[in-house]
Amino acid sequence: MEPRVEIVKEKSALVHHWFLDMTGGERVCEEVAELLGQPDIYCLLADQGKMSPVLQECRITTSFIQKIPLARQWYRYYAWLFPLAVESFDLREYDLVISSDANLVKGVVTRPETCHICYCHSPMRYAWSHYQDYLHGMGRGKKIITALLMHYLRSWDYGAAARVDYFIANSRVVRDRIRKYYRRDAKVIYPPCGVERFQVSDRSDDYYLCVSRLVGYKRIDLAVRAFKENGQRLVVAGAGPEMQRLKSMAGKNIEFAGWVSDRELALLYADCKALVFPGEEDFGIVVVEAQATGKPVIAYGRGGALETVLPGRTGLFFYEKTPAALNEAIERFERKPDFFDPQVIRRNANRFSRERFADELAQYIQWCLEDHSARSGGQGELMP
Repeated sequence: MEPRVEIVKEKSALVHHWFLDMTGGERVCEEVAELLGQPDIYCLLADQGKMSPVLQECRITTSFIQKIPLARQWYRYYAWLFPLAVESFDLREYDLVISSDANLVKGVVTRPETCHICYCHSPMRYAWSHYQDYLHGMGRGKKIITALLMHYLRSWDYGAAARVDYFIANSRVVRDRIRKYYRRDAKVIYPPCGVERFQVSDRSDDYYLCVSRLVGYKRIDLAVRAFKENGQRLVVAGAGPEMQRLKSMAGKNIEFAGWVSDRELALLYADCKALVFPGEEDFGIVVVEAQATGKPVIAYGRGGALETVLPGRTGLFFYEKTPAALNEAIERFERKPDFFDPQVIRRNANRFSRERFADELAQYIQWCLEDHSARSGGQGELMP
C-alpha cells in the first residue's frame, strides 16, 4: 500500500479503541491508513475478519484485553482496565502517532520526540457530555458503581489529554467539548463519508428511513413512537441490543430490516422519502450518506446535524425530543414533498468527500510535524 499523498517519511502508528465493526470511526482509520501508507495499528481489541482489506494489510497489535474470555461481547465491562491496557503499548520506535479516539486511547505514552496527533470523535460521551443520560434508568446499586468508575475514568482521561500534542475534532460540536473538558484547542476536519459510493436518486417509495445501531442514546425509540402515532411506513436499518424492545413497542407500519450490506443500504437511501435522524450525534455520517443520494433529512436540531444539514434546502429540524415534535416536522415535510432539489442536496453532501478529508488531513499532519520539530529543536512555535 503506497501513501496517497507525500507527508514525511516518518515511522508511524495508528491507535484506535477497537475494531469490532466498520462504522464511522473505523472508516476514518481506513483513510488514515491509506494516507500514511500501511502504518502499524494498535487497539484494545479487534475482530480482524470485520476489518477492511486496507486495515488488514497493516501490522495489528491488540492489548491483553483481547485475551480475556468473551471480551468482544462484554468489553464495556472491562472499562476499568482500559487505562492500563492503553499504557501497555510500546510506541518508542515511532516518530508519528495518530490516535483515533472516542474513548481513552489518547492516553498512549510516547517519546518526547514523537509527534502525537489525536483525531477525536468525541470526549467519552458516557463519562462527560452524556453522563447523566447513561445513568438514567439504572438501579441504585449499578448507579453507584458506575458513578465511581466514571469518576476514575474522567480523572484519567483529563490527564491523558495532556499527552496529546495536537487535537483534531470531527465537528465544531466536538471541538467545543474538547475545549470544555480538556481545556485544549482543536482543528476541525470533518470525517470522510464516502459520498462517491452513492448515486442521486429521483425515486421515492412510500417509506421513511432510520439507519442506526440500535442502542439507547440513538433515540430510535422516539422515531418508533412517532410513527406508531402517525401510521406512516418506517423502515429501520440496523442491529443492536435495543432491537427486541423497539419491536415490542412498534406498530405494523414499522419494519426492522436488521443489519444490511452497503449495497442494500444504498438502495434503501435511494427509495426512501426522507431520512429520519432522531438522536444527537457528534457528526452523523448517515445524514451525509442520505444527502449523497439526494434525499432530505428530518433531524433533531442539535449536535453534528446542524453542521451537515441546510435547513429548508437539504432538510428540516425538530427541536424537542418528543414524538409530537417529530411528527410536526414530518407534517411540514409532507405539505411540500417536492420542495427539496436532489441535486442541491447532493452538492451539500460533496463537502464531506474522502478526497477532501485526505487533502485537509495531509496538510494538517505536515504542519504538525514541522511545528513539533521546531518546538523540539528549540526554534519556537510556528504559525498555523
